[in-house]
Amino acid sequence: MNTRHAITTALITTVLIVTACERKASQDSNSRDNSQNQNPTNADNTGRNKENRNASGQTPMDQSNTSMSVRITADIRKAIMPDGSLSTNAKNCKIITDKLGVVTLRGPVASQAEKDSIESMAKAASGVINVVNELEVEQM
Repeated sequence: MNTRHAITTALITTVLIVTACERKASQDSNSRDNSQNQNPTNADNTGRNKENRNASGQTPMDQSNTSMSVRITADIRKAIMPDGSLSTNAKNCKIITDKLGVVTLRGPVASQAEKDSIESMAKAASGVINVVNELEVEQM
C-alpha cells in the first residue's frame, strides 16, 4: 500500500505541476499579446490615402476602364510583383492608366532604386505613351 500511495502522490503532484506550468505559460502569452496590442503600428496607408483624396493628382478612381488601360495596368502589376528586390510598399504602389495610355505611379517606396525600377517597368509595358512618376521615397 505504501508504494501505491507514493506513486499516486507522485502522479498527482506531477499533474498539478504541469497544470500550473501550462497556466503560467498561457498567462505569459496573453500578457505579451496585450502589450503588443497597446502599441499597434499603423501598417496601412490610410493617412496617405486621405491626403490623396484632397490632392489634385491622379487617384485609383481615375483609372480608365477601357480594355487597353486595364491591360496596361495589369501588365505593369505583373512585372512588379515577382521582383524580389522590391519592398512590399513598392509592390503595392498605385498604378493608374488613363484612356490615352498615360500611366501615373503613386505611393511610398523604400529607395530611389525602387522608384526608378518601377518607372522602367511601366515604360516597358506595351501601349504606354507616358509615365508620370509620383512615387515617394520614404525617409528613414
